[in-house]
Amino acid sequence: MERAQKKAILRDLQKKMVLLAGPRQAGKTTLAKEIAKEFKSPLYLTYDRAEDRQMIRSEAWRASTDLLILDEIHKMPQWKNYLKGIYDTKPNHRSILVTGSARLEIFNQVGDSLAGRFFLHRLMPLSPAECKLVHQEYSIDHFLQRGGFPEPFLCKESVDAKRWRLQYVDSLLRVDVLDFENIQNVKAIRLIFDLLRRRVGSPISYQSIAEDVGVSPNTVKKYIQILEALYIIFRIRPYSKNIARSLLKEPKIYFFDTGLVEGDGGVIFENFVALCLLKHVHAKIDYQAEQYNLHYLHTKEKQEVDFALAKDGHIEKMIEVKLTNHSINSSLRYFHQKYGHPAVQVVKDLRLEKVEGGIEIVNADTFLSMLDL
Repeated sequence: MERAQKKAILRDLQKKMVLLAGPRQAGKTTLAKEIAKEFKSPLYLTYDRAEDRQMIRSEAWRASTDLLILDEIHKMPQWKNYLKGIYDTKPNHRSILVTGSARLEIFNQVGDSLAGRFFLHRLMPLSPAECKLVHQEYSIDHFLQRGGFPEPFLCKESVDAKRWRLQYVDSLLRVDVLDFENIQNVKAIRLIFDLLRRRVGSPISYQSIAEDVGVSPNTVKKYIQILEALYIIFRIRPYSKNIARSLLKEPKIYFFDTGLVEGDGGVIFENFVALCLLKHVHAKIDYQAEQYNLHYLHTKEKQEVDFALAKDGHIEKMIEVKLTNHSINSSLRYFHQKYGHPAVQVVKDLRLEKVEGGIEIVNADTFLSMLDL
């Protein structure tokens, strides 16, 4: 299937270097090779392959190369300076596409010399909105069973999806994590990973996890940051601006692969919606240059709403997620009445959509399929 971002990437390649980041096996290499078909003389090189590494280091590509694709280049020492050099000296006819499974957007945070030389595109797992756009059949139940990574989502046999996931987890923890940073305690990061799978959707206490694993809270925080940097998990932090007593600071953890979540159907569905909302936020930032963030709401009185979309620091919409319950969540009602923010309750199995007390109650497929990509 063709990914929804292909045309946008092709447009940006005519203007600047493109960084294509996202989780391992989200489809970056496949998309890059599909984009290569639009060029006369493309070249794909991955830093994971010894022969390609030598060519990358010596810059030994033909002068006619009109698309240079560099995969996993973030594993190369001094890779930022390297990219700056080849971009600044490239001929006008050459486009450069850089892909990687680590968070290449860290460029935005370190003020380095690549500023102004690239556009960032983040390729997330499939979602209802993307499937609808590219005319790919789907159901919410299929997403909850398989997750949104292309291979398990599209494969015909469910057992093949399970086999993929076993290999995926092993590759993440045995290869990617160890390649990314020298981990002192491999057993500890595996335990943290397993604990997080069972605590999806709940505020995470570094101290509590540290006591369970037998390491320091700082080590827990560091390992969680590594899992986040590798697009294994993502954190959603509480919103506090203009919300009285919204003082809880602990983040909630979600997984890019919904299939990794261990919990009941409600928790798995919440993770799925969180991922769709994150993809929506990335689209707002990457393609519309709008300042969006995804938060949750929580007060000292334990009033909590699952998600809040914020634009320019102000809440644009509050979202509560339910499997079947069409009765409006009391916390959602509380925040809507107290602060007047638009509110919606997203229900997986809902026969009749309605508005009650100014709060929308909508079917999950309706809501998720209309999110921006």
